[in-house]
Parts: sequence; C-alpha cells; structure tokens
Amino acid sequence: MFTPEALHHAAHTFFEIFGELLVLFAVIGFFVIMLQILVSPRRIRRALSSRRPAVSAALGALLGVATPFCSCSTIPVLIGLLKSGAPFCGCMSFLIVSPILNPAVVTMMAAFFSPVAAALYAAVTFAFAVGAGLALDKAGFASCVNHIAWQGRLSAGVQWRELGDTFWSRLLEACKIALYETWQMFRAVFVWLLISAAIGVFVHEFVPQSLLDYLSGASSIWTIPLAALAGIPLHIHADTLIPIASALISRGVSSGVVVALILGGAGASVPEVSLLSSIFRPRLLIAFLASVLSVAVVTGWLFNALL
Repeated sequence: MFTPEALHHAAHTFFEIFGELLVLFAVIGFFVIMLQILVSPRRIRRALSSRRPAVSAALGALLGVATPFCSCSTIPVLIGLLKSGAPFCGCMSFLIVSPILNPAVVTMMAAFFSPVAAALYAAVTFAFAVGAGLALDKAGFASCVNHIAWQGRLSAGVQWRELGDTFWSRLLEACKIALYETWQMFRAVFVWLLISAAIGVFVHEFVPQSLLDYLSGASSIWTIPLAALAGIPLHIHADTLIPIASALISRGVSSGVVVALILGGAGASVPEVSLLSSIFRPRLLIAFLASVLSVAVVTGWLFNALL
C-alpha cells in the first residue's frame, strides 16, 4: 500500500489541497478582517439590541457569519457582547454560528463540493442558529450566565475613523492591521491546516475501500449522530475539515456523515466546552451542546436526503 508510487502521488495531492487552502484562507480572512475594522463594535452591539428578539437573533447570527473564528476564539467576543448588554438570543446565535458558518466555509464548500451544497449548508445552519438562540432565550437560559472578565487578543477596539486623517491613510493603516491579523490567524491554524490536508490525503489514498463502503452503506439514522459526536475531539476550523470531507466523499462516504463531522468538530470542541464551563452554568452548557449536535445531525440528514 505504501509503495513509492503511492507516496509520490499522495505528496502531490497534499500540496494541491494545502495550496488551495492557503489561498482561500488568506484572501477571505483579509477581507473579513477589513469588514470588522470598518464596522465598529459599538455599532454592532447597538444593532443587536433590537426590540424584536427574532431580529436580534438574526443579527447575532450575521455577526457570527462575518467572524471567521474557531470555536475557542469566539469566547472573548461572546463575553464582550454579554458585558455590553447585547440581547442573550443574539449572543447565543453568534456563539453557535460563528465557528461553523463564515465566508471561508461557504466558499470552500462550493469549491470542493458544489454551490448547491454550500447554499444548503448556509441556509440550514443559519436558520438553526437563529432558532436555537430564540429558544434558549425563551426558556430562560439567560439567567445561567456567569459574567466574568476575559482578556482577549482581538483587535476589537480598532475603529476606522481613528486610523488617520485622510481616506488613503486610513485605508493603508487598515490594510496593515488586516495583514497582521490575517498572519496571526494563519499562524494559529497553520498546524491544523497541515494536519487536515494530511488526513484528507491519507483517507483518499490509503484507507481501505471496504471500510468506506461500509460507512457509505450504513444507516444514516445512527451513523450521522455518531459522526457529529466523533467530530467534537478534533477541535479544528470548519474550513480545515473541508479537505477531509472532500476525501471521504470521493471515496463513497455519504455527504450527510461528513457534514455532521464538520459541524460537530467545529461547533462544539472540547477546549471550547472547557472555556464555556467557566461562564455557563451546567444547564446552559448542556443546552448549548445539544443545540450544536442537533444542527449537525439535522443538517447531515438533509444532505443525505436532498443531495
């Protein structure tokens, strides 16, 4: 199995996948950070404070879409929103959607799978995050939050009007900040980009076809929930799981199984749960985990049924 020819082909495939990831991550990450600079945190918090809970939840989810953070990186932003008095439903929608739905994830889904798959993924995860935020708020889980201080490393205090006296000086400074932040994000996920690309190549080249045939033909009633649970210990970005998912699908594993794996791994990692346990009481922590696993399972079932 590990012949020189197979290893040479695997290395070629690895560099192709890793190169695509680098370009997509760098370009999309840069423009998303520029958007964060242009829209001040104060305006975001004020916009989230709508009189209509559904609007607040939807706006919180939209904020999550615009922030390409991993599950752990959302915690400082979440605490900042809670301390600012932003509606609880919007905060929870943001927490759920941020690590699993952003421009990088949607673009990579479309590139590796299809535009239809990317659109379905975006619609289901966004709608579920809004609904979960509203449901948790309606059930009174806002009382289960312990507000604590948190020192984050995000450049949330950077505001466009403070960057210079002219448009071009502001733009130049904003580009410098965006490049620096993109580099910092790249450094943070570089190892995971390597690992995910390597796993994707290994699955594509070396995993026995008999095992993949079993996963492909197994009943989605139990394989999809198990895939969602199996993703939790992975703790990597949703976009870095795309190569693994692409490799699994190319070998015959159902799209529902791999999407459940993506959502479980990106939305409820073990380190994130550990961090949340310091600000969420157990009842809310369990409800959050149930919400993430539910969206993973439901999205997986829909992918199998519709794609």
